[in-house]
Amino acid sequence: MGPPGAGKGTQAELYRARHGIPHISTGDMFRAAVRANTEVGQRATEYMREGELVPDAIVQQIVEERLLQPDCAAGFILDGYPRTLPQADALDEFLARTGRELHGVIFFEIPEEVVVRRITGRRICPTCGANYHVEYHAPREPGRCDLDGSELIQRRDDAPETVNRRLEVFRRWTAPLVDHYRNRGVFLAVNARGTAEEVYERISEFVAARAGRAVGR
Repeated sequence: MGPPGAGKGTQAELYRARHGIPHISTGDMFRAAVRANTEVGQRATEYMREGELVPDAIVQQIVEERLLQPDCAAGFILDGYPRTLPQADALDEFLARTGRELHGVIFFEIPEEVVVRRITGRRICPTCGANYHVEYHAPREPGRCDLDGSELIQRRDDAPETVNRRLEVFRRWTAPLVDHYRNRGVFLAVNARGTAEEVYERISEFVAARAGRAVGR
């Protein structure tokens, strides 16, 4: 959990690559559904364009379908879900129904000004999909993809006005989940500033402790 641009996806991908745990990103799933022009994608498009939360019923549908796939049988990492208290309740119900449980919740703490700089600096190649950042991972030629020379673009949901709207939505709907999970004893607030490896090490100790408790039960 955490605001957009806090590094949730980066850490989830590190755990996927190093431990083989599926990374379940609602943002990625919705963007894929939009590109494929599926029914769910069509319903979600307008909400995503405006930086609004996709309605809970639509989110729950796509998440449950994904979590029932065979590769999630031994565990998974959720990125971008749940984002509201009703979604958290729906997740609890789903886990109980499928004989699973939640082992840990990581909350990424980071100043909003850092988040804005991280997100608004993102650029993507419309041809091959390569990702860049004007500060942290700049292309060799400004504004051009290193791989195919295409002109890089900024996604609409990375534009400053949309980022500010996304942060407002996060404060209103997602922040209350902190107390919800903190009170359950499965919560870690982690400093999300620093390199990806530094943040990974901060999280790893908590994950190892939680895994040990789960095995010991």
